[in-house]
Amino acid sequence: MIGKWLVAAAVGLVAGAGHAAEVVLRWGDVVPATHPSAQMIDRVAAAVKDKTGGRIEIQGFPGGQLGGSRDMIEAVANGIQEMVTEGAANFGTWLPTISVVEAPYIWRDAAHLVAAMSGPIGKDYDEQLRKARGMRILGTTYYGTRHLTTSKKEVRTVADMAGFKLRVPENEVFKAMAEAWGARPTPINFNELYLALQQGVVDGQENPLPTIQSAKLFEVQKYLVLTGHIITPRLVVINEAAYQRLKPEDRAALEAAVAEGIAWQNEEIRKAEASLVLTLEKAGVTVITPDVASFREAVLKVVPQRFEARWGKGTWERIQAVR
Repeated sequence: MIGKWLVAAAVGLVAGAGHAAEVVLRWGDVVPATHPSAQMIDRVAAAVKDKTGGRIEIQGFPGGQLGGSRDMIEAVANGIQEMVTEGAANFGTWLPTISVVEAPYIWRDAAHLVAAMSGPIGKDYDEQLRKARGMRILGTTYYGTRHLTTSKKEVRTVADMAGFKLRVPENEVFKAMAEAWGARPTPINFNELYLALQQGVVDGQENPLPTIQSAKLFEVQKYLVLTGHIITPRLVVINEAAYQRLKPEDRAALEAAVAEGIAWQNEEIRKAEASLVLTLEKAGVTVITPDVASFREAVLKVVPQRFEARWGKGTWERIQAVR
């Protein structure tokens, strides 16, 4: 009798666990768990669990646990992984037109980015990505404004970038930007970046201030150069087949939770950026205000024209016209 009871109890526990979570969504990000983008996953997971009565479980995997940027996007496209947060330009391999939204000096400010990606332009990219590779954009986050850091060299004008080995993400727009500056672009996965800087594999890197802090890159960098070259959108993306398998009410719950999470994350990034220059300076980093115009002019002479065919004629101007 006792043996039968134990077996029945075990079966009941398994059945109960299965009932508690009808769907598991694995959500990856390359940034460390301390970054607001990764913390957003936990907040969305809690909200979705509450809104769906536990039917949907979101499992977060920060710090590149599921692979690098390209690996995870490919996994989501193929349905091996359900969700990812990644820089918009990193989807350019799968949807070439979308890389324009992470182009250097295309956005006036974060509000301009949000307005464009929340309107018809963002909806167009969502439709294209679904048709091209079966991935749906659930929302766009403000990742921050990217700045340059260097290990040894003071950089004050674009001329100082000649021959500079600059780590960039694995996409063509960032490579073209580095080349326009006269630098030598060196793609390295984010989760390998700290060690690459520490060992001198590259001379420097570029990222938003909250990323520089959360990944502790300031520990292996001497100079922060306030180039403000890219206002970065990151996309929260889900595999379309996984999305369609959700009940309509669960889709609505997921979308609402993601929207709430993005609003929280964006505010955290803005608050962090307001204080981090001083924080990093106190940590021993030398802050340089460079000749930003020289960086901007070098890029705008080359990059928009180089990618016009890929982005679509008039796309740059259409984005600039958003108010």
